[in-house]
Amino acid sequence: MKPAAFDYFAPRTVEEALDLLAAHGDDGKILAGGQSLVPAMNFRLARPAALVDINRIAALDYIREEAGTLRIGALARHARFETPVTSGTLGPFLPRVARHIAHLPIRARGTFCGSLAHGDPASEWCLVAATLDAEFIVASKRGTRNLAPGDYFLGGLTTALEPDELLTETRLPLLDDRWRSGFSEFSRRAGDYALAMAAAFLRIEDGRVAEARLGIGGAAECPARIAAAEQSLVGSDGGAEARREAGRVAADAIEPLEDIQASADYRRQLVRAMVERAVAQAVGA
Repeated sequence: MKPAAFDYFAPRTVEEALDLLAAHGDDGKILAGGQSLVPAMNFRLARPAALVDINRIAALDYIREEAGTLRIGALARHARFETPVTSGTLGPFLPRVARHIAHLPIRARGTFCGSLAHGDPASEWCLVAATLDAEFIVASKRGTRNLAPGDYFLGGLTTALEPDELLTETRLPLLDDRWRSGFSEFSRRAGDYALAMAAAFLRIEDGRVAEARLGIGGAAECPARIAAAEQSLVGSDGGAEARREAGRVAADAIEPLEDIQASADYRRQLVRAMVERAVAQAVGA
Protein backbone atom coordinates (compact mmCIF):
# COMPACT_ATOMS: atom_id res chain seq x y z
CA MET A 1 0.00 0.00 0.00
CA LYS A 2 0.94 3.65 -0.30
CA PRO A 3 0.30 6.52 2.10
CA ALA A 4 -2.63 8.88 1.83
CA ALA A 5 -1.85 12.28 0.29
CA PHE A 6 -0.02 14.76 2.51
CA ASP A 7 1.76 18.12 2.38
CA TYR A 8 5.53 18.02 2.82
CA PHE A 9 7.64 20.64 4.60
CA ALA A 10 11.42 20.71 5.12
CA PRO A 11 12.31 23.44 7.63
CA ARG A 12 15.93 24.41 8.20
CA THR A 13 15.59 25.78 11.74
CA VAL A 14 13.94 24.60 14.92
CA GLU A 15 11.87 27.79 15.00
CA GLU A 16 10.51 27.12 11.53
CA ALA A 17 9.65 23.54 12.47
CA LEU A 18 7.80 24.70 15.58
CA ASP A 19 5.85 27.23 13.51
CA LEU A 20 4.73 24.43 11.20
CA LEU A 21 3.75 22.14 14.08
CA ALA A 22 1.75 24.94 15.68
CA ALA A 23 -0.01 25.64 12.40
CA HIS A 24 -0.97 22.02 11.67
CA GLY A 25 -1.64 20.71 15.19
CA ASP A 26 -3.10 17.19 15.22
CA ASP A 27 -2.74 16.98 11.42
CA GLY A 28 1.05 17.30 11.47
CA LYS A 29 3.74 14.67 12.07
CA ILE A 30 7.50 14.99 12.50
CA LEU A 31 9.72 13.00 10.15
CA ALA A 32 13.24 12.24 11.36
CA GLY A 33 14.30 8.63 10.72
CA GLY A 34 10.79 7.57 9.69
CA GLN A 35 11.43 3.92 10.57
CA SER A 36 8.14 3.68 12.50
CA LEU A 37 6.10 6.46 10.91
CA VAL A 38 6.59 5.58 7.23
CA PRO A 39 5.45 1.92 7.54
CA ALA A 40 2.41 3.09 9.51
CA MET A 41 1.62 5.58 6.75
CA ASN A 42 2.05 2.96 4.04
CA PHE A 43 -0.50 0.75 5.79
CA ARG A 44 -2.65 3.85 6.35
CA LEU A 45 -2.60 3.30 10.08
CA ALA A 46 -1.31 6.89 10.24
CA ARG A 47 -2.72 9.57 7.91
CA PRO A 48 -1.01 12.89 8.68
CA ALA A 49 -2.09 15.77 6.47
CA ALA A 50 1.37 17.33 6.81
CA LEU A 51 4.88 15.95 7.30
CA VAL A 52 7.48 18.20 8.92
CA ASP A 53 10.85 16.77 7.87
CA ILE A 54 13.50 17.93 10.37
CA ASN A 55 16.46 16.27 8.63
CA ARG A 56 17.78 19.58 7.28
CA ILE A 57 18.02 21.16 10.73
CA ALA A 58 21.76 20.76 11.31
CA ALA A 59 21.49 22.22 14.81
CA LEU A 60 19.70 19.05 15.97
CA ASP A 61 22.45 16.63 14.84
CA TYR A 62 24.79 16.28 17.82
CA ILE A 63 25.98 14.17 20.72
CA ARG A 64 28.05 16.03 23.30
CA GLU A 65 29.01 16.08 26.96
CA GLU A 66 27.99 19.08 29.00
CA ALA A 67 27.43 19.77 32.70
CA GLY A 68 27.69 16.11 33.71
CA THR A 69 25.26 14.88 31.06
CA LEU A 70 25.40 13.30 27.63
CA ARG A 71 23.22 15.52 25.45
CA ILE A 72 21.68 13.77 22.45
CA GLY A 73 20.07 15.86 19.71
CA ALA A 74 16.94 14.90 17.81
CA LEU A 75 18.88 13.82 14.69
CA ALA A 76 21.48 11.57 16.33
CA ARG A 77 21.12 8.20 14.53
CA HIS A 78 21.17 4.81 16.22
CA ALA A 79 24.32 3.91 14.29
CA ARG A 80 26.25 6.69 16.04
CA PHE A 81 26.07 4.63 19.22
CA GLU A 82 27.59 1.46 17.76
CA THR A 83 30.98 2.86 18.81
CA PRO A 84 31.59 4.74 22.09
CA VAL A 85 30.34 8.33 22.08
CA THR A 86 31.56 9.05 25.60
CA SER A 87 33.87 7.68 28.27
CA GLY A 88 33.12 6.23 31.69
CA THR A 89 30.38 3.70 32.34
CA LEU A 90 28.23 4.74 29.38
CA GLY A 91 31.16 4.36 26.96
CA PRO A 92 30.90 0.56 26.49
CA PHE A 93 27.27 0.32 27.64
CA LEU A 94 25.57 2.27 24.83
CA PRO A 95 27.23 0.27 22.01
CA ARG A 96 26.23 -2.95 23.78
CA VAL A 97 22.61 -1.78 23.70
CA ALA A 98 22.76 -0.37 20.16
CA ARG A 99 23.69 -3.75 18.69
CA HIS A 100 20.28 -5.08 19.75
CA ILE A 101 18.34 -2.44 17.80
CA ALA A 102 16.65 -3.91 14.72
CA HIS A 103 18.95 -4.24 11.68
CA LEU A 104 21.68 -2.15 10.06
CA PRO A 105 19.47 -0.15 7.62
CA ILE A 106 17.16 0.85 10.46
CA ARG A 107 20.07 1.78 12.73
CA ALA A 108 21.56 3.87 9.93
CA ARG A 109 18.42 5.96 9.55
CA GLY A 110 16.44 5.80 12.79
CA THR A 111 17.16 8.25 15.59
CA PHE A 112 17.62 8.00 19.34
CA CYS A 113 15.06 10.73 20.09
CA GLY A 114 12.68 9.40 17.44
CA SER A 115 12.59 6.10 19.28
CA LEU A 116 11.72 7.94 22.48
CA ALA A 117 9.06 9.99 20.69
CA HIS A 118 7.46 6.80 19.36
CA GLY A 119 7.39 5.34 22.89
CA ASP A 120 7.39 1.64 21.98
CA PRO A 121 7.57 -0.51 25.15
CA ALA A 122 10.08 -2.74 23.33
CA SER A 123 12.45 0.15 22.53
CA GLU A 124 15.95 -0.29 23.94
CA TRP A 125 16.51 3.47 24.18
CA CYS A 126 13.24 3.94 26.08
CA LEU A 127 14.50 1.43 28.64
CA VAL A 128 17.89 3.16 28.89
CA ALA A 129 16.22 6.56 29.36
CA ALA A 130 13.90 5.24 32.07
CA THR A 131 16.67 3.41 33.95
CA LEU A 132 19.02 6.41 33.93
CA ASP A 133 16.30 8.94 34.79
CA ALA A 134 16.94 10.83 31.58
CA GLU A 135 15.74 14.36 31.00
CA PHE A 136 13.56 15.04 27.96
CA ILE A 137 13.75 18.54 26.46
CA VAL A 138 10.48 19.29 24.67
CA ALA A 139 9.95 22.50 22.68
CA SER A 140 6.96 24.24 21.12
CA LYS A 141 5.92 27.78 20.27
CA ARG A 142 4.49 27.90 23.79
CA GLY A 143 7.89 27.33 25.39
CA THR A 144 10.15 24.52 26.58
CA ARG A 145 9.39 21.69 29.00
CA ASN A 146 11.87 19.43 30.79
CA LEU A 147 10.28 16.08 31.57
CA ALA A 148 11.35 13.08 33.65
CA PRO A 149 10.60 9.51 32.50
CA GLY A 150 7.74 9.11 34.96
CA ASP A 151 6.00 12.11 33.45
CA TYR A 152 6.98 11.37 29.85
CA PHE A 153 6.03 7.70 29.36
CA LEU A 154 2.26 7.38 29.73
CA GLY A 155 1.57 3.95 28.20
CA GLY A 156 2.28 1.73 25.22
CA LEU A 157 3.13 3.99 22.24
CA THR A 158 1.89 6.93 24.32
CA THR A 159 4.01 9.81 25.61
CA ALA A 160 3.38 13.26 27.06
CA LEU A 161 4.34 14.93 23.75
CA GLU A 162 1.64 17.28 22.47
CA PRO A 163 0.94 17.56 18.71
CA ASP A 164 2.76 20.91 18.48
CA GLU A 165 5.83 19.75 20.43
CA LEU A 166 9.23 18.50 19.27
CA LEU A 167 11.58 16.38 21.39
CA THR A 168 14.73 18.38 20.66
CA GLU A 169 17.14 16.69 23.06
CA THR A 170 17.55 13.89 25.58
CA ARG A 171 20.04 14.14 28.44
CA LEU A 172 21.58 11.08 30.08
CA PRO A 173 23.56 11.45 33.33
CA LEU A 174 27.24 10.60 32.98
CA LEU A 175 28.12 7.97 35.60
CA ASP A 176 31.63 7.85 37.04
CA ASP A 177 33.90 4.81 37.13
CA ARG A 178 32.42 3.52 40.39
CA TRP A 179 29.39 2.41 38.39
CA ARG A 180 29.20 -0.86 36.48
CA SER A 181 26.60 -1.72 33.89
CA GLY A 182 24.77 -4.68 32.42
CA PHE A 183 22.16 -5.22 29.71
CA SER A 184 20.24 -8.32 28.68
CA GLU A 185 17.48 -8.76 26.10
CA PHE A 186 15.41 -11.66 24.80
CA SER A 187 13.83 -11.66 21.35
CA ARG A 188 12.83 -14.58 19.17
CA ARG A 189 15.31 -13.62 16.45
CA ALA A 190 18.12 -11.11 16.23
CA GLY A 191 16.60 -7.74 15.39
CA ASP A 192 13.07 -8.67 16.49
CA TYR A 193 11.16 -6.72 19.12
CA ALA A 194 12.24 -7.51 22.65
CA LEU A 195 9.87 -9.69 24.66
CA ALA A 196 11.73 -8.63 27.80
CA MET A 197 14.94 -6.80 28.63
CA ALA A 198 16.74 -5.44 31.66
CA ALA A 199 19.34 -2.72 32.25
CA ALA A 200 21.38 -2.63 35.46
CA PHE A 201 23.69 0.03 36.87
CA LEU A 202 25.43 -0.72 40.14
CA ARG A 203 27.68 1.60 42.19
CA ILE A 204 30.17 -0.62 43.94
CA GLU A 205 32.01 0.37 47.13
CA ASP A 206 34.24 -2.03 49.08
CA GLY A 207 32.90 -4.96 47.13
CA ARG A 208 29.25 -4.19 47.94
CA VAL A 209 26.43 -2.57 46.01
CA ALA A 210 26.04 0.94 47.44
CA GLU A 211 23.43 2.09 44.91
CA ALA A 212 21.48 0.37 42.15
CA ARG A 213 19.44 1.37 39.13
CA LEU A 214 17.50 -1.47 37.58
CA GLY A 215 15.04 -1.02 34.70
CA ILE A 216 12.70 -3.38 32.85
CA GLY A 217 11.46 -2.96 29.28
CA GLY A 218 9.55 -4.90 26.65
CA ALA A 219 7.49 -6.82 29.17
CA ALA A 220 5.04 -4.13 30.32
CA GLU A 221 3.32 -1.07 28.87
CA CYS A 222 6.04 1.35 29.97
CA PRO A 223 9.74 0.94 30.69
CA ALA A 224 10.45 1.67 34.33
CA ARG A 225 12.85 1.31 37.19
CA ILE A 226 11.92 -1.35 39.75
CA ALA A 227 12.66 0.26 43.11
CA ALA A 228 12.04 -2.86 45.21
CA ALA A 229 14.48 -4.89 43.10
CA GLU A 230 17.06 -2.10 43.33
CA GLN A 231 16.74 -2.06 47.11
CA SER A 232 17.16 -5.82 47.30
CA LEU A 233 20.59 -5.45 45.69
CA VAL A 234 21.87 -2.67 47.95
CA GLY A 235 24.30 -4.01 50.51
CA SER A 236 24.80 -7.30 48.69
CA ASP A 237 27.84 -8.47 46.76
CA GLY A 238 25.71 -9.04 43.65
CA GLY A 239 26.23 -12.77 43.97
CA ALA A 240 24.01 -15.53 42.65
CA GLU A 241 21.56 -15.41 45.56
CA ALA A 242 21.21 -11.62 45.36
CA ARG A 243 20.67 -11.82 41.60
CA ARG A 244 17.96 -14.44 41.97
CA GLU A 245 16.18 -12.33 44.58
CA ALA A 246 16.36 -9.21 42.40
CA GLY A 247 14.94 -11.17 39.49
CA ARG A 248 12.12 -12.56 41.60
CA VAL A 249 11.21 -9.14 43.00
CA ALA A 250 11.27 -7.50 39.55
CA ALA A 251 9.13 -10.26 38.02
CA ASP A 252 6.56 -9.91 40.80
CA ALA A 253 6.49 -6.11 40.49
CA ILE A 254 5.42 -5.80 36.84
CA GLU A 255 2.07 -6.12 35.11
CA PRO A 256 3.23 -8.12 32.08
CA LEU A 257 1.87 -7.73 28.58
CA GLU A 258 0.14 -10.68 26.93
CA ASP A 259 -0.09 -11.06 23.15
CA ILE A 260 0.47 -13.54 20.34
CA GLN A 261 4.22 -13.41 21.00
CA ALA A 262 4.18 -14.36 24.66
CA SER A 263 1.86 -15.03 27.57
CA ALA A 264 1.97 -12.88 30.68
CA ASP A 265 3.52 -15.71 32.68
CA TYR A 266 6.18 -16.31 30.04
CA ARG A 267 7.12 -12.62 30.05
CA ARG A 268 7.29 -12.65 33.84
CA GLN A 269 9.74 -15.54 33.71
CA LEU A 270 11.76 -13.75 31.05
CA VAL A 271 12.01 -10.69 33.28
CA ARG A 272 13.39 -12.84 36.06
CA ALA A 273 16.07 -14.24 33.75
CA MET A 274 16.95 -10.90 32.12
CA VAL A 275 17.44 -9.22 35.51
CA GLU A 276 19.72 -12.00 36.70
CA ARG A 277 21.80 -11.79 33.52
CA ALA A 278 22.04 -7.99 33.50
CA VAL A 279 23.14 -7.87 37.14
CA ALA A 280 25.61 -10.70 36.59
CA GLN A 281 27.10 -8.76 33.69
CA ALA A 282 27.36 -5.65 35.87
CA VAL A 283 29.28 -7.46 38.64
CA GLY A 284 31.42 -9.39 36.17
CA ALA A 285 30.06 -12.80 37.15
